[in-house]
Amino acid sequence: MNSSPSRPGEIRALAGARAIPPMILVLYHFCEGHHYRNFKPFDLLVGHGYLWVEFFFALSGFILTYVYGARALEFLRGRAHRDFLIARLSRLYPLHLAMLLFILALVVILNAAAHATGTVSIYEAQYHPIVTWQTFIGNLFLVQAWNIYSSLSWNGASWFVSVEFLLCLLFPIYLILARAGWASAFGLIAAGIAGLAILSFTGKHGLDITFHNGIFRGMSAFGVGVGMSVLYGKTKNFGDALPEWAISLGQAAVLLWMGWGFFDNGWSHTPRDIYTVIPMLALVYVLSFDRGFAARLLQTAPLTKLGEWSYAIYMGQTAWLQLIRVFEAGYPPDDTLVFGVRFGDLIWWPEPLLLLAVCVAWGAFLCRTVEIPANRALRRFFASHPAPA
Repeated sequence: MNSSPSRPGEIRALAGARAIPPMILVLYHFCEGHHYRNFKPFDLLVGHGYLWVEFFFALSGFILTYVYGARALEFLRGRAHRDFLIARLSRLYPLHLAMLLFILALVVILNAAAHATGTVSIYEAQYHPIVTWQTFIGNLFLVQAWNIYSSLSWNGASWFVSVEFLLCLLFPIYLILARAGWASAFGLIAAGIAGLAILSFTGKHGLDITFHNGIFRGMSAFGVGVGMSVLYGKTKNFGDALPEWAISLGQAAVLLWMGWGFFDNGWSHTPRDIYTVIPMLALVYVLSFDRGFAARLLQTAPLTKLGEWSYAIYMGQTAWLQLIRVFEAGYPPDDTLVFGVRFGDLIWWPEPLLLLAVCVAWGAFLCRTVEIPANRALRRFFASHPAPA
């Protein structure tokens, strides 16, 4: 008989909260390589896109603590941690592996096509994606962001999964730190924000930190999420007793705070990143009560579905960001007139928006054909082949 506590109910607003950030990240990665659009509201929102990674690390820490927090001691003296790692890797690794192999296939095909036609492959151009065999091994074992290499490589977006894997290994430590109630809540939140502030003020590019010190970025934001999960547990009854308008007011305040961070806090990649990140982290907490106008919006079917596809949208984007360089090689010169309009002006907005639509469709396809089926198959396999006690 299984005596483990029952799984807590889903917080639907947090599931929907995953919907928008991956799409902003797609536009951010495109604009970083193709210039911003010279429209300040768009540029400032998208230019801070990389900071949504903090939101995802905090969201991960919150949800995992919410689900497993009552089982902290099991993680130390039983097989709970092993089962947890199996569950997390069954969720994260298949799509990571699929995209790693997909990009390997792109490298082989595009290099062969370039050699056959006497052209230069994007993987052999002056500014080319890093696709060495050494980094392939690191990606295969999910250690590529553990301060081992000097650049992003292969599916660059997967640095996030590499750090998430490390956080899963460290998760029992976070669970133990979360057992001190109010002290854990405020201590973990303060320590996490302090860690992010140190990285923001000492880094060359604000909090845009990935292959080097991305692990400390992830550990800090994840810790904030763990602390907020403890705080949520302590304040849930109080929050549930509040009228909905009060919850909405709190959410509006945090969203306005975020708006100041995006639009009135200067350009991105500066030490001021920390001031933009703090309200993004607070958003996790104010949505956790699953009430209020923002939570209701995120519970709608379209955003819930996009939230379901969010991991696949994020992981699938690199292939199209690389392929778009192939397509652009066939574009006419920017000054070419098309229907009386310069070609460069004609595609200025359609190109990133079309890329975004393709990445969303590709993410939906990957979610349905790789992520969900592989997760289910692996969980069935390990359920039917339990490890010896």
